[in-house]
Amino acid sequence: MGAAAAALVLVMAGLLGAAAASVGDECSTTTSVGCGAGQWCFDCEPKLAGSHCVRSAATNPFQLVNNSLPFNKYAYLTTHNSFAIVGEPSHTGIPRITFDNQEDTVTDQLKNGVRALMLDTYDFKGSVWLCHSSGGKCNDFTAFEPALDTFKEIEAFLSANPSEIVTLILEDYVHAPNGLTNVFKASGLQKYWFPVSNMPKDGQEWPLVSEMVTSNQRLLVFTSARSKQVTEGIAYQWNFMVENNYGDDGMDAGKCSNRAESAPLNDKTKSLVLMNYFPSVPMKPTACLQHSRGLTGMSNTCYGSAGNRWANFIAVDYYKRSEGGGAFQATDLLNGMLLCGCQDVKACQRGSSVVCST
Repeated sequence: MGAAAAALVLVMAGLLGAAAASVGDECSTTTSVGCGAGQWCFDCEPKLAGSHCVRSAATNPFQLVNNSLPFNKYAYLTTHNSFAIVGEPSHTGIPRITFDNQEDTVTDQLKNGVRALMLDTYDFKGSVWLCHSSGGKCNDFTAFEPALDTFKEIEAFLSANPSEIVTLILEDYVHAPNGLTNVFKASGLQKYWFPVSNMPKDGQEWPLVSEMVTSNQRLLVFTSARSKQVTEGIAYQWNFMVENNYGDDGMDAGKCSNRAESAPLNDKTKSLVLMNYFPSVPMKPTACLQHSRGLTGMSNTCYGSAGNRWANFIAVDYYKRSEGGGAFQATDLLNGMLLCGCQDVKACQRGSSVVCST
């Protein structure tokens, strides 16, 4: 083989190698070897030595299968404390002393397929802020940013993606009259509002996703404050949803019990199921292994505890960290079981090469 031909073979091999890169392949940010679409190059220490391609984007069941089923027949990747972002600059001028839970902006979370955001809202500085605090009070050193800033990111996403639905789950410490309503109005989000009057009672089915999209009612908001459902028309979470324990109690293998505020998980008068899977103290290194191991097992455990219902929301910290599929594959499992009884939503697609296993 001549030198020119040999060089061509090496070039083609390199191109083919780059094109064929898939989850689990070795990768490097310092060479031309990269990962495929919907993946990122990540080193899951301490288990793996070196960087590998892992998933960084969710499968969209509305596009893969259809959006003609009720909203509660799908599963949605959810970020816990979506606003508590690594490296978020101080907006108060005081250095922040509190935990972080995510590594991407809210905009990037949504672009990567996150469809539910858990936000903590507080009265602060005459407005509503997102805070990682305690005792119901926000401080300069626990504040992340004004809620308006994050709400505007969500509005921009909904505007640019007219077939998508976003759910907000608020741990709500806002006491100012109409405080939240004023921020929703200022952000432009109210034009996407899904009204409480359209939410099903007594565990009935939700409207079809396609109907929600057609009517442009594509923002669901739930609050932990009971009074807000009457005073501001914001749905009281526990009227519509059951949820397992959060923190370390929610990660105890083989156990899935309801958190104190929630009805029992098998209470089918609540038509939505949320599964928490994150520790009491967020840890980036352990998140990687947790998403690769126990997450799927807990999905199965909570299925039984919820009266043979698969979770609609799966809430995690550091959502992109894993050895391979992580939280994205766990969401694919839930959607697969919900949509066609298969362990991967990709098997639900007509003509798919993915084998359906139950």
